[in-house]
Amino acid sequence: MTWWQGLISAISAIILFLFSLQSFSHELQIAGGETLRTWLGRVTANRWQGLLVGAGTTALVQSSSAVTALAVTLVDADIISFKASLGILLGANIGTTTTAWLVSFKLTEMGPYFILAGALISVLPFRFRFLGKSIFYFGLIFFALNLVSVGLKPLSVVPAFHEWLVRSETPWLGVLIGMIFTALVQSSSVTTGLAILLVQQGLLPAAAAIPIVMGANIGTTSTGIIASLGMRPIARATATANLLFNIGGVLIFFPFLRPFSRFMVDWFRAGMSVAWAHLIFNVTVALVFGPLLDQIEPRISARFRLPPKLQRATEN
Repeated sequence: MTWWQGLISAISAIILFLFSLQSFSHELQIAGGETLRTWLGRVTANRWQGLLVGAGTTALVQSSSAVTALAVTLVDADIISFKASLGILLGANIGTTTTAWLVSFKLTEMGPYFILAGALISVLPFRFRFLGKSIFYFGLIFFALNLVSVGLKPLSVVPAFHEWLVRSETPWLGVLIGMIFTALVQSSSVTTGLAILLVQQGLLPAAAAIPIVMGANIGTTSTGIIASLGMRPIARATATANLLFNIGGVLIFFPFLRPFSRFMVDWFRAGMSVAWAHLIFNVTVALVFGPLLDQIEPRISARFRLPPKLQRATEN
């Protein structure tokens, strides 16, 4: 396989990976239906409960973009309050780190088993056969990542490609690349998974991948912003809060990003260093902004001129 064929194969596999993520999330939302929406509205009154729910739901559906868009929709429908949505958003950032761990542990080879199991469950006369599609697409996520890995191998002999990737070790450039790429593909999981695969292939230094995954946190907020267009101000306030949380997190880390990246690389092996850095970053953002929600909420509410009743809708 030539480097050009490898590049086309890798791009095709990335598209398949994105399709798998979207389909997996969609199938789980169909399976949950109104039950998921009602449950979210009931258990997110407390900010820390909301954070845990956001993290758990995102880890389950493998898409912080889907959970963010869902939170914006629920706020617009007065099912959850604006304040409750803030905890969900912080938790969603933590939950999305599961993709990095799955790739770091090289579980992509399990894809064909999940695909086979999902296909079999879908045709068997069982009550829960509707879960077969979810299992199938979950396996397809891993299978697509494996195809990306295969497609990237020929690129290792292309000096220009390697030199371009190394440049992302410059913190601001790595953050920018992660932000733009994620905004384009509408999935931080794609960016994170691809960055770790490049590290495992020896094409991208781990210290360069860390700024990229941090930039992905900013880029993924574009989904919520797009989803809030045409909705009420309270939905746009939720999407804006998500953007501010992630920009604030990057600004906190940015002055120390280079030494932080090198420290993580020194302590953990390649792919694991990126996964740990991603987790530490998002947990830190949650711990910094979580206790400040009482101060943050009125400021954003005032910016969007939200009536007090609307701010506290459905809160206990």
